[in-house]
Amino acid sequence: MLGKTAGGLFWMFRNIERAENTARLLEAGWRIALTRGDEGTNEWQSVVITAGMDVAYRQKHDVYEAAPVIDFLLRDKDNPSSVLNSIESARSNGRMVRTALSSEVWEAVNECWMALKSALARPVSERNLYEHLATIRYRTSVVRGALHGTMLRNDIFAFSRLGTFLERADNTARILDVKYYVLLPSAAFVGSHIDNAQWEVILRSVSAARSFRWLNGGDITPKGIAEFLIIDKRMPRSLAFCYSKICENLNDLADDYGQRHGSHDLAETIGRRLRGCGIEEIFDEGLHEFLTNAINDTATLASLIQTDFRFFQ
Repeated sequence: MLGKTAGGLFWMFRNIERAENTARLLEAGWRIALTRGDEGTNEWQSVVITAGMDVAYRQKHDVYEAAPVIDFLLRDKDNPSSVLNSIESARSNGRMVRTALSSEVWEAVNECWMALKSALARPVSERNLYEHLATIRYRTSVVRGALHGTMLRNDIFAFSRLGTFLERADNTARILDVKYYVLLPSAAFVGSHIDNAQWEVILRSVSAARSFRWLNGGDITPKGIAEFLIIDKRMPRSLAFCYSKICENLNDLADDYGQRHGSHDLAETIGRRLRGCGIEEIFDEGLHEFLTNAINDTATLASLIQTDFRFFQ
């Protein structure tokens, strides 16, 4: 496969996942804001910082308020990672690799772009924010379903899924971090009613509330939720699950092309670290520090994959 095609597939599905994950991160911050008083840091600022968009945001805005933050994350043309720009980038990459895609996948991407372009044509208020976020999640899940239901399990599929799971691993770490380190007003709130309510919001933001209860009943604790979203391989948005799929798809590419690269070794090292650590060890290290390292490791791996397979953004 040409590097241009591999890169187009990788970034098409990375941007699809990024659009959905930006919506999930925004929903987490918005829901947490509903459970808080006026204490502590500004939750809208925290969401922008956790999304890694603070520098770009401050170039355009002086205050962190709901309206400008929502607009910046969802539809700002000057923000390359806004939902609208991510979907437009995914569609552009999809057009470039259209012959590698089934007609169902291309149609799903095109329809996703048209629906979100229409939905985000005007500013989104807090009152109708949830409706728009639900639309983003639905449209991106249709694209993912078309990929699963109609594509061969070959190198095309592997590059597509690599983009998805690298972006998802990054997002899960960021959503956990926005709760534990940034949005919790102070250590005095740890274990309180407001703390537990915010942890439940995190579960809802990654569509994990029901599955967590199936496994744990009503015992909602910070450590239990962090363990579920970091090291439980049954949870499709956990870090451990994402890295198991990253390693699986890299190994499929190694079989297809008959060679291994540095990215294979790094992915397996990160995967072993996730499999070998316990939640007590993570909390002893410091959850924020652990998540920061996870975000940095994922960024390093993504860059190495692009170098190894000779494609770039």
